[in-house]
Amino acid sequence: MEPKNERFALPVDLIRTVAIVFVILLHASIEPNLNVDFMSPQGVQLWWSADVYGSVARMAVPLFIMLTGALLLQPEKANEPLGVFFKKRWNRIGVPIFFWAIVFYAWDFYVKKQTFTPTVIIQDALAGPYVHFWYVYLLVGLYLLTPVLRVVVANTNWKIIKYFLSLWFVGTGVVSLLTLSSTFSHQAVWFRDNVFIITGVVGYFILGAYWARIKLNSLFLYSALALSLLWTIFGTYLLIGTLGESCSTFFLDASSFSTIIASIALFLILSAVPNQKIESKLPRFSQALRIISINTLPIYLFHVIILETLQQGYLGFQISVTNLNPILSIPLLTGVTLLLSLAIIVPLKKIPYVAKIIG
Repeated sequence: MEPKNERFALPVDLIRTVAIVFVILLHASIEPNLNVDFMSPQGVQLWWSADVYGSVARMAVPLFIMLTGALLLQPEKANEPLGVFFKKRWNRIGVPIFFWAIVFYAWDFYVKKQTFTPTVIIQDALAGPYVHFWYVYLLVGLYLLTPVLRVVVANTNWKIIKYFLSLWFVGTGVVSLLTLSSTFSHQAVWFRDNVFIITGVVGYFILGAYWARIKLNSLFLYSALALSLLWTIFGTYLLIGTLGESCSTFFLDASSFSTIIASIALFLILSAVPNQKIESKLPRFSQALRIISINTLPIYLFHVIILETLQQGYLGFQISVTNLNPILSIPLLTGVTLLLSLAIIVPLKKIPYVAKIIG
C-alpha cells in the first residue's frame, strides 16, 4: 500500500490535460468522408500526418484509465458503501451523459439530417448516440467493477498484482501479435481468449493504482516511449502494405503491444512531475491546466460538435485537412477546438444548475 502523500503527489491536472488534448488531436487527425486520392502527393502527406498524430494521440484513453484507477482504487476507499459510491458516480457522469446524448441526437437530426426510427434509437442507446460515447460506456463498466477491485487492491500484496499485470500484458499485448499471422491467427485468438481470460483495458485501471510502486529510470522511460511510438507509426505502415486496410488499426488500439508500453511510459513520466514545481514556476500554466482539468468531461462530450463545425465550415470558415496542409491543420484544429470548447463551457458552468447538467 502506498503512503498517502504519494497519492497526492500525482499531477492530476497535467495528466488530464494531456489526455484530453490527445483525444481532440486523435479526432482531428481522422477526419471522416475524405475524397482524397491517397496515392497522390497530397494523399501521402495526409496519410502520414494522420498516422503520426494518431499514433501519439492513441495514448489518450490509457492515460485517462490509469488516472481513474489511481484516483478510485485507493485502499482507504475500499470500505465506502456501494450506495455512496454509485451516487457520486451518478452525480458526476449520469446526468451529463443523458444531456449530451440528447444534444447529439439533435445534432444528428437537425444538422446532419439523419433519420430516426425506434430501432435506431435503441441501437444508439446500447452503443452510444455518437461515436465518441464508447469511452463513457467503458467508464461505466469500470465503475461497476470498482467496488470489487478496491477490495482486491486493499488486500492483495504487490507480488500478486505484478503477477496479474504480467499476465495481462502477455495476454493483451504479446499473444495478440500472433493474430497477425494468417497461419496462426484463428488458433492465436482462441488461445488468447481461453488462456488469458482477463485482457483489454482493465490492466491499465489496476496499474493506475500502483503507479507509485513502479520505479524506472527516466532514460529508460523516454526510450521506451520513443521506440514504442516508432513501432506504432511504422508498424501501421508495414501492416497496411502487407496485410491491407483490415489491419490498419492493429497497433493503434489501446490493447496493442506498442501502445501499452508507450502509454505506461508516458503516464510514469508525467507522474514524476511535481505539482509544487508547476505551481511555483509556472503559475499561469498551472491555472490553465486546472481549468482544462475540471472541465475534461464536458470538453470530451462536446468537442466533436466544435470539431465537425470547423471541418465542415458551418461558421463561414473551414479548418480541414482538405484545404490546409495536414501537418499544420491537425494541431491547429486541435488547439482551436479546445479553446472554443472552453469558451462555451466555462461561462455556461457559471449559470446555476447548468454545471451539473453539462458535467
